[in-house]
Amino acid sequence: MRKNIKITAAVASAAALALGLSACGTDSDPASKSESGAKADTSKALVVAASPTPHADILNFVKKNLAEKEGLKLEVKEFTDYVLPNTATQNGQVDANFFQHKPYLDDFNAKNKTTIVPVVNVHLEPLGLYSKNIKDLKDIKAGQTIAVPNDTTNGGRALQLLAENGLITLKDGVGTTAKLSDITDKKGLEFKELEAATVPRALNDVDAAVINGNYALEAKLSPAKDSLALEKAEGNPYANFLAVKEGNEKDPRVEKLAKLLNSDEVKKFIEDTYQGSIISSFGAPATS
Repeated sequence: MRKNIKITAAVASAAALALGLSACGTDSDPASKSESGAKADTSKALVVAASPTPHADILNFVKKNLAEKEGLKLEVKEFTDYVLPNTATQNGQVDANFFQHKPYLDDFNAKNKTTIVPVVNVHLEPLGLYSKNIKDLKDIKAGQTIAVPNDTTNGGRALQLLAENGLITLKDGVGTTAKLSDITDKKGLEFKELEAATVPRALNDVDAAVINGNYALEAKLSPAKDSLALEKAEGNPYANFLAVKEGNEKDPRVEKLAKLLNSDEVKKFIEDTYQGSIISSFGAPATS
């Protein structure tokens, strides 16, 4: 039985309060102690915030099969959104997180004045286009509606996927920060922007939807088998990584977990469990 701690909406207020206290200079923030020169207490469990699938699944594999041999105590807390894992890491509620890619983190840090940094890449979750009724890209027609994530990085990523597959045309040079206003030819399509986590639930209400890999898996969709279009792995900047508050990269517990997340055992677990829907990305620099 999994012993993860589910983070509910009720915790959001507590997280906000903790963040406020941190800003006021409370000394209860373990990350702050690390930055002031005190050594991390390696006898304590390393608490890692993670999206349920596949991040928490991978962490729980490490916890069950690998951590004890390395002398690592690991606690996994599941979050179902893309904001609280970073704020909880920043204010010291958790020691690390595992849920995001670099473009998202860069945007988050800039907007929230946080100092989260990548530690090590683990895997890639290809973004895909899905539909309940449409079986082929050529069957997407003018007048139909496509749902896309509404956050800056995943929204731009979704539009790039649609453009690469000939469904829309974008302004030259907009890259991964593309917005709906950057579409120069919608080809008669309509778009509905939604929070990334809610996009799978909209599949019954739209003709197609661009869904993040982890949320597709949670919705029992196989990116490798069910998608109408899927991001290519080669040269993809969206590897998901372990991250910490700046200054905590050398915490011995973090270093142990980073090593285990890039182990042959984890690579095999990813390959066997996700059958190409999730791809290991070991070796690529997390800061690229």
